[in-house]
Amino acid sequence: MAVIAGNWKMHMAPEEARAFFSAYEIDEIIADNEVLIFPPTISLVAAYKCEDRDPRVQLGIQNVHWEDCGAFTGEISAEMAASAGASYALVGHSERRQLFGETDEQVALKVAAALRQDLIPVICVGETLEEREAGRVSEVILRQLDFALASIPDPETRFLIAYEPVWAIGTGKTATPMDAAGAHGTLRNRLEQAIGMTAAARTEILYGGSVQPRNAAELLAAQDVDGVLVGGASVNPQSFGDITRAAG
Repeated sequence: MAVIAGNWKMHMAPEEARAFFSAYEIDEIIADNEVLIFPPTISLVAAYKCEDRDPRVQLGIQNVHWEDCGAFTGEISAEMAASAGASYALVGHSERRQLFGETDEQVALKVAAALRQDLIPVICVGETLEEREAGRVSEVILRQLDFALASIPDPETRFLIAYEPVWAIGTGKTATPMDAAGAHGTLRNRLEQAIGMTAAARTEILYGGSVQPRNAAELLAAQDVDGVLVGGASVNPQSFGDITRAAG
């Protein structure tokens, strides 16, 4: 089984979200796979209520605040996201870290907030180009993972990890299957140490970073790659359908 997740980022207004689900053909292609869509917050309810959305396509929120409520203008709580139809929450996406200064400590708080509302966190980790060139890939992604794991005391709790090298997001550059397998193997080993081999084996680790129909199958075939987190290609129902089929 593979997890195919689409992060629409700041694209797809409510009407566009409805049009996407009208055009996205899945039929039997997700029989043994899991498909997730992360629409922008303003389109989450429209996606949830869309009659053309196959109920097997699950929805998530792109970001949550770590508090359950309060004077945080512009923020969305995990409780709000759950009540609007989200089952998953992206946490610590590289754009949140790089553009909005989100720290490892804040990511850990957001993981805890998601779990309080029974949202399944998709914990994003990844290194910058400078960190990669300095040979710090393992150091960076393990530090990010360790902070997040501190908010998951029960090894039976379900969560996902998305390895998304910052240098490969929106740039057209993609980690090779060997690059992805190496990073995913490092993350898997840490999970085995932290939550045990059984729980680590069932924790899906996704690759994210310029995933396209042309490279999806090769990435999905790499060791320890349990799925993909798709950015730009996920807003096109045909492209996302091709990527979904690549997991078949």
